[in-house]
Amino acid sequence: MVTTHPGADAVAGLRAHARSARRLAVAVLVASIASLATAQMLAERAPTREGTRPFAWLALAVLTLAVPAMALTQAAWGARSRRVRVRERALYAKVSSGSRQAASRLGIAAGWAVTLLLGFTVPRLFRESALYGLATAMSQAIEVVALAGLAAAVFFAIWWMRDTLAHATASPGDPWDPGHRGPGQERRPAWAGAAAATCALVAARAHLWEPATWLLCALLALTLACLLAAWAGTRRQEGLVTHE
Repeated sequence: MVTTHPGADAVAGLRAHARSARRLAVAVLVASIASLATAQMLAERAPTREGTRPFAWLALAVLTLAVPAMALTQAAWGARSRRVRVRERALYAKVSSGSRQAASRLGIAAGWAVTLLLGFTVPRLFRESALYGLATAMSQAIEVVALAGLAAAVFFAIWWMRDTLAHATASPGDPWDPGHRGPGQERRPAWAGAAAATCALVAARAHLWEPATWLLCALLALTLACLLAAWAGTRRQEGLVTHE
């Protein structure tokens, strides 16, 4: 018989909610990058200026929705992760998964960088569709966002290094802690498929390869389908953990 701390069940529930929030944040990030890259490539491949405009507006709409959605889901993930750390410190006098947390934060920062780099090219789509006034106004706004993003990147790098060093000196695991319930093996192919399809779309956006238009749409559909499958599996597992 395994003996656990009286608060272990509460910690397990908090960890389950934090994992769910993390996977939602990652899914929104991946979907945003894939959708934005696809919309921009479709705009570039339009044969006429009039044909470019709908896809330029689509890219702008995706960017406008993606940024707040990413910020909200990642803020929710951060809030749930903080609740886990507070409870872990109270019960075990330490926090878990310091190295994994540092790596995930670095990955999210890289995702933000890719999203913003894609967003910076949106004004060019409007310029190519002969909407010069709107393109100029967007370019000026992009310059302000670029400066803010650069400042945020500097502050993030300082904070990330400090937090990583703090976790590197954390105390060893507590024998009362039952540990994490890791992600199920059955969902890993779905996450891997979404990541691979998104990387292929980003590579195509960078003109590292030139897939056919139908293949671009198929890669976007594959990304969204894999994310949906992974999220459905996550919700089922987290529901089981919470109700145990």
